[in-house]
This record gives sequence, structure tokens and C-alpha cells, in this order.
Amino acid sequence: MRLWWVALLALPLAPLAYTKAMARLAPHLAPVALPAMAPATDQADRITVDKSDREMTLWQGTRLLARYDIALGGAPEAGHKQQEGDERTPEGRYVIDWRNARSMAHLSLHISYPNPADSAAAAARGVSPGGSVMIHGLPNGWSAVGRLHLMADWTDGCIGVTNAEMEEIWARVPDGTVIEIAP
Repeated sequence: MRLWWVALLALPLAPLAYTKAMARLAPHLAPVALPAMAPATDQADRITVDKSDREMTLWQGTRLLARYDIALGGAPEAGHKQQEGDERTPEGRYVIDWRNARSMAHLSLHISYPNPADSAAAAARGVSPGGSVMIHGLPNGWSAVGRLHLMADWTDGCIGVTNAEMEEIWARVPDGTVIEIAP
């Protein structure tokens, strides 16, 4: 039988299937070596995100600790996140409230979206506000992409950085750090 055309049609789906498989398998295939927390003098007390410039900065008081180029959700110019699945990155003041060493991407820090106002606004529209908005590295299995990930906004509303950058951020950002996300 000639099934070459089936393989040809399936080819565009291969990266998606690979990503889905690695998201589930990679955290269990090899343990992640967690970066040690940086000394208190090198830890951030505030994160700022400028969506229009695709830039994230870590601050301690008025001292700039680090700057990162970022990828956002697929609809970054559409404004503040309104509901689950809208591919928007939230805007406003939130907190890093927990971390995940075994996420679908290389390490992740959770942003406290939705806050009560976000939840109330979504409820008024009869939709789910969504959640699981994170700062994270590249999807498991895709680390070789490196900085090429910046060519497109590819997350579902999260803030994406390289794996090496994520390890640095993980070490410098304690739980409870304020994150301010501007349009």
C-alpha cells in the first residue's frame, strides 16, 4: 500500500506530538538539578515586565539585577488576560506564589493570576479566568531552540525565557516576589 501521503499529512503534527509527549515524560525521565538560591544580596524583591518591549527585569530596590528578552502569549497586544484560552498575558500587580520543578517546561514560577478582581470579571462574563500563568523555560525536549524562541510569541499567556535564563531567575526570585506586568 502507498501510505506515504498519510506520513506527509502527519508531518506538521509531529512537533505538537513531540511537545505533548515530552511535557508528560521529560520531568520523569531525569531528575532536574535545581539551582541553589542566590545569596540574599542577589535576590529580587520585584519583577517588572514590559509586554510591548518583550522585556522582563529583576530588581532589588532600585538596583537592576538582570534583564531578559521574553516571549509572551500568542495575543500579547490584545490587552489583559480575560479568560482561559485567550492566549493573553495578564497585566497588573501579582506575586510569585509557588514554583514547579517538574513542569511541562524547564522549571516554572507561578504568577498569582487570577486575583479576586480577575475572577469577578470573568464570572460576570460567565467564563473561566484561566490560571497556571507562569514564568518558565522552554518546553521539555526543546532546549536546543535557545534564543530562537524569541522569534514568535509562543506561550499560552505565560512568560517564556531560555532554560539557562530560567535557572538564573529560579535562583534569584524567591516566593512572595512582586511582579508588575505592564502593557
